[in-house]
Amino acid sequence: MARVLILRAPGTNCDQETAYAFQLAGAKSIEIVHLNRIFEKPAMLQQFDILCIPGGFSFGDDIGAGKIFAAKIQHSLYEPMQTFRNAGKLILGICNGFQVLIKSGILFDDDTDGAPATLTWNASGMYTDRWVHLQTVGEKCVFLRGIESMELPIAHAEGRFVPRNNTVLQSLGTAGQLALRYAPGSNPNGATADVAGACDSTGRVFGLMPHPERHLDSLQHPRWTRRNPRGPISVGDGMAIFRNAVTYFE
Repeated sequence: MARVLILRAPGTNCDQETAYAFQLAGAKSIEIVHLNRIFEKPAMLQQFDILCIPGGFSFGDDIGAGKIFAAKIQHSLYEPMQTFRNAGKLILGICNGFQVLIKSGILFDDDTDGAPATLTWNASGMYTDRWVHLQTVGEKCVFLRGIESMELPIAHAEGRFVPRNNTVLQSLGTAGQLALRYAPGSNPNGATADVAGACDSTGRVFGLMPHPERHLDSLQHPRWTRRNPRGPISVGDGMAIFRNAVTYFE
């Protein structure tokens, strides 16, 4: 049974909802731990099977969304997190967590030209909060296996995926790492190639801008009464991501 570590920092605000999602998915244990505790004892990471960085506005997003959190990981936790991944474990970053993973170099390895891609300001220049339709691409990503499409909410100002160039975009696509895309007509931020989420080369590190922890049952959808007004409460689209993570270790 999976043991889950949810890593929080000042400004994180989705840790409790994410913990609840993993609880519903059947995780053996879930701990919400402040980043400073892991700095003091990096070996703590290896006690867990799944590491999740949830959404929010870590460190106030003062110099860019997820940038300070990412810099702290690069300085103090990069090697322990690589050891964690190389041990066959899972890492999930949701919204601000996706921004942290991509800006820390945990999701995509930097090369001689720097970072392959980043997440930057929405094309609209504004914070966007809405529901979006999503489609999965391939079977590489552990978190998305068995999922073809989802409808989840997004809430961000800096969620636009931008690769360094077209060569990088094609390379990531060919490798199956651009694992989640906004469905046609649903791109809320102008992301290149409609990318909503991406995984590393192993498929075990995954970041996405939408919030799966906000759609765990049908009542959370804004149109739930029109979808099934008299039927029982059903499982929301986001649950499959957490279940895939937990059952990976069974």
